[in-house]
Amino acid sequence: MPINVNLDVMMVKRKISSGELASMIGLSQANLSILKTGKARAIRFSTLEAVCNALDCQPGDILEYAISETNGGNYDAEQ
Repeated sequence: MPINVNLDVMMVKRKISSGELASMIGLSQANLSILKTGKARAIRFSTLEAVCNALDCQPGDILEYAISETNGGNYDAEQ
């Protein structure tokens, strides 16, 4: 997937644990772990807003688009 999740990097910068962040944003630690590892297929804007508010950051600090060499950067929703 060409979207990289850098949530763990922001958490280290803000010196906050997974348990603390999960509690602050009302998300289970299991679901936060899925998001941190990049295994999530989607994220609600309300969750993204809560994460950004808790970490005092922008969505671009957490999510990064990386061009895939396999598709030459062409977007195809069917992949």
